[in-house]
Amino acid sequence: MSLFNKRAYPGQTADQTIPPRPEQRAGTASVTNETALRHSAVWACLRLRANLVSTMPIDVYRKAGGIQIEVPKPPVLVTPGGPTVRMIEWLYSSQMDLDRAGNCFGLITAVDGYGLPARIELVPLCEVTVRVRKGVLKYVIAGKEYDPSQVWHEKQYTLPGLPVGLSPVAYAALSIGEYLSIQEFALDWFGNGTVPAAHLKNTGRTITPDFADETKRRFKASMANNDLFVTGSDWEYKVIQAEAAGAEWIEAKRFGIADVARFFDTPGDLIDAAVSGSSLTYANISQRNLQFLIMNLGPAVIRREDALTSLTPQPRYVKLKSDALLRMDPQSRAAMVQILINSRVLAPSEARELEDRPPFTESQLAEFDRLFGTKMPAPVTGGTAPTGAMT
Repeated sequence: MSLFNKRAYPGQTADQTIPPRPEQRAGTASVTNETALRHSAVWACLRLRANLVSTMPIDVYRKAGGIQIEVPKPPVLVTPGGPTVRMIEWLYSSQMDLDRAGNCFGLITAVDGYGLPARIELVPLCEVTVRVRKGVLKYVIAGKEYDPSQVWHEKQYTLPGLPVGLSPVAYAALSIGEYLSIQEFALDWFGNGTVPAAHLKNTGRTITPDFADETKRRFKASMANNDLFVTGSDWEYKVIQAEAAGAEWIEAKRFGIADVARFFDTPGDLIDAAVSGSSLTYANISQRNLQFLIMNLGPAVIRREDALTSLTPQPRYVKLKSDALLRMDPQSRAAMVQILINSRVLAPSEARELEDRPPFTESQLAEFDRLFGTKMPAPVTGGTAPTGAMT
């Protein structure tokens, strides 16, 4: 994706200008939305965020008398890209574009009876150009100009007055380019032999090319046969090794992974990029996931809910269920459910539904009566539990 002109338009200052979206060169590597995926941390961050967002169940609600009521989802929230593109794939693809480029685009190819988009076919970022001329916004997709009413444009990482979101890949180009350059250099070093394996030097006199070739031939022949190579006091052999340089490469790559993770709003430990010497300890996995949801992924989820709500008639609204991300270990979950039931916040039938279990049958209830005695009396509204009630 590219931004039309490089001059600031009304309301845009020089420091708000978006970095060029086309190919950028950082070190020996060119950094684009596509080549950035060769960076393991970029791939891991984008994959993690897109995996989680795309697999969150989508529900549509409306309020009636202050009560939240679930309503059927419109087709655009089931198969948004047509019969072959279901919501999980559509959410994954669009989240990948949002997280790497700050924008995702699609062509609105059908509308419903409310005049809302009924089908949105996502398009590659590289085919989109956003233009603002004399205050009029236009989209050019694959060389064809479209009016904003024909284009689905979701964005994040925005600044005032800019019609597009900021691109993490563009701003992280130096860090990504450093990592990719190190990879290229290491491949050249070890694969293409850009550095000699050793240095055989005559310290006594200057030698001719023919003598050097003959000495090298004799030396290689003796080494190949595990034989002895006899020299005088004027020859010096030095092995050229890359251990020191290799250690620096590894350290630079390790730092680059953590640096990129910050650009893509993902904790390094979640993509196996924890900084050496640091330690993060959590009582359980639920606490870790809760922090990730609140501090990192939550804002993106809320933005997506707001964007998807615009696809439904008012006053309906969309919710992405993030509860799956907060799954607890079995012991903690059982303790929590027990507390909710005993405090009359959750009914046993609701607890079974959370565990994907059907309601109790009459035979199961009878078995409970035989094992545990009298049935639990119904709670008294506004008062204390009856005498003999189980707690």
